[in-house]
Amino acid sequence: MEIPIEVSPLLQVASSSDDKHAKGAQQWENTITGVGQRFNNVDEFRKSLRKYAIAHKFAFKYKKNDSHRVTVKCKAEGCPWRIHASRLSTTQLICIKKMDSTHTCDGASRPTGHQANRNWVADMIKEKLKVFPNYKPKDIVNDIREEYGVEINYFQAWRGKEIAKEQLQGSYKEAYGLLPFFCENLMEANPGSLAMYTTKEDSSFHRLFVSFHASLHGFQQGCRPLIFLDSIPLKSKYQGTLLAATAADADDGVFPVAFAIVDTETDDNWHWFLLQLKSVLSTSCPITFVADRENGLKNSITEIFKDSFHGYCLRYLIEQLFRDLNGQFSHEIKRLMIEDLYAAAYASKPEDFQNCMDRIKIISMDAYNWIMQSEPRNWANSFFQGARYNHMASNFGELFYSWASDADELPITHMVDVIRGKIMELIVTRRAESDQWLTRLTPSMEEKLKRETQKTHSLEILSSDGTTVEVRGDTTEMVDLDRWECSCKAWQLTGVPCCHAIVVIAGTGRSVYDYCSRYFTTECYRLTYSEFVNPIPNVDVSAPKDSQLVVAVTPPPTRRPPGRPTTKRYASQDIIKRQLQCSRCKGLGHNKSTCKDKELPLC
Repeated sequence: MEIPIEVSPLLQVASSSDDKHAKGAQQWENTITGVGQRFNNVDEFRKSLRKYAIAHKFAFKYKKNDSHRVTVKCKAEGCPWRIHASRLSTTQLICIKKMDSTHTCDGASRPTGHQANRNWVADMIKEKLKVFPNYKPKDIVNDIREEYGVEINYFQAWRGKEIAKEQLQGSYKEAYGLLPFFCENLMEANPGSLAMYTTKEDSSFHRLFVSFHASLHGFQQGCRPLIFLDSIPLKSKYQGTLLAATAADADDGVFPVAFAIVDTETDDNWHWFLLQLKSVLSTSCPITFVADRENGLKNSITEIFKDSFHGYCLRYLIEQLFRDLNGQFSHEIKRLMIEDLYAAAYASKPEDFQNCMDRIKIISMDAYNWIMQSEPRNWANSFFQGARYNHMASNFGELFYSWASDADELPITHMVDVIRGKIMELIVTRRAESDQWLTRLTPSMEEKLKRETQKTHSLEILSSDGTTVEVRGDTTEMVDLDRWECSCKAWQLTGVPCCHAIVVIAGTGRSVYDYCSRYFTTECYRLTYSEFVNPIPNVDVSAPKDSQLVVAVTPPPTRRPPGRPTTKRYASQDIIKRQLQCSRCKGLGHNKSTCKDKELPLC
């Protein structure tokens, strides 16, 4: 007795009354012609059978289905349509041996629909997915209905897209196995680069570090000793996290230095990342890191980069403040506190810092105490010992993170190669732009210098003792040209002379450009982008035959959870949204329906 073998749930047929919805399926009406027809293998026969069923609007079920024979019949009870095909001996060819092409059912009216599955969906959308990588499942649903007259749901479209992506991009699993050879090829193509990975005891992937020679050379030759550390969760099949180190070029643009892909964001993985970063940086200059203040990262920076400075990311600081004091403040109060906290962070003098903190103290003593205990010496300009050039947040490298977001659904080797291509494109574009510059400083720094120069008209030089010069404006400041310092501290904080310094420099007959940080010059900018990143050959090539000499890398045990992945990062607390304003009393934080001043007339 033969036991029928059922396939996965069938897809529903669209309304058959409108034939224009099945134009794409009409070409398949003769994919099955009858007894004697041959196919190269059993998979080709199954695909042809599905197309035939969709074109003729009926569903079938398997009676036998293995590597050498396939027998199917119409799913409608009592319908005689039947086909049997089997392998020709000593070959992989499949030949139709028997076929009854008579239908006594009305296949198009059956609610279970046509014999289409997610593999069929993948075949149908593969070519379009090449051209439109962001092809959305909802658009796939609509296109399948319009072109083939078949209804599919969102999940079936999503699964079909996943299969098509793997067919186009390669296997996620196989990509991990190629890591040893990928890293070797990357370093051969880009001498001076570092690409290394580690595995766990069971040979599963643990972490991958990548830094291109062009990035290292550009940072060391042209960028300030300032590095931003941040992370971004990945949405790939095996999840993971991208750790990134970025810098600021002479025009305050994002410059990628190094990145790592790790299984999870942990203190240990951050420590490992910083160890690799230290091994490739040959600078002896103390580095200022802008990063989260959590203990693991804080301790690792201090331990690995001795004599460095750690500036706490103000964005993370604010988020932690409101998490710890959860539920105590309205949105309006939060907005005011954020404004005051940012003002305190940017304040150049301790007295200005304290004035901002006093405003927070009036709002909330709890918030004031929390902030004062958060080590202001690591985030407030008036106390910070390093040079962070007024950069307060570690998410400075948003451009770099957007690259990772665009590539994070690719197999790991393809993801790295896409990021490599983006870095190369950035270098080429910015190098070409800088070739047109005729100024000594980069455009953004020229603009900063211009703004400061415009403030000098109301300034007056009062006295000079040979070393320092007294300058009066809204305030009275002392300028020391030999030490490149002004008592307003703006010169020291930004690297560009403040208005007080500019008026003194002009009085000496010297050029103000001689007192600008070299890190802001066009020359440094061009040094930053002077090296190229070369393509990585054989990204998709299988491991060589002697690969048994290398331990195979398997995917990490983590898997993407069910449901649709998130498509955007959470916004930080420092983004201040527009407030509600009452049309009755003009107050903020409520509208007229919740206004307590009921006696006031409506406007």
